Amino acid sequence: MIGYVTVGTNDLASAVGFYDDLFSAIGVQRLWQHGSMAAWGRSRSEPAFCVAEPFDGARAQSGNGNMVALRMSDRAEVDALHAKCLALGGSDEGAPGPRGDHGFYGGYFRDPEGNKLNAYVPG
Repeated sequence: MIGYVTVGTNDLASAVGFYDDLFSAIGVQRLWQHGSMAAWGRSRSEPAFCVAEPFDGARAQSGNGNMVALRMSDRAEVDALHAKCLALGGSDEGAPGPRGDHGFYGGYFRDPEGNKLNAYVPG
């Protein structure tokens, strides 16, 4: 059902550089960039992650309670993405590890503009 998700940025060039580097840790490249928006994903036929400057021209802000969860293929990808985010200047919101009783494994982090993400593998 989900085609793509978008987080806001106030500096598209910096955000594109950050996400190019971040997603390279799991072999994902930028699919496209046009105007004030860019997208990353495994292919154009799967859901994508986008970053954009707000269309209305107002300042982008991260939301309290908002998070984008990125499904990884294994725990090593969760660990790699979390570590890469921190190395690129992001912040830790919960180290990679098991959560709950059903095998869910996730690592939580924020990009430099405060957008919260989770890399996970389901249980």
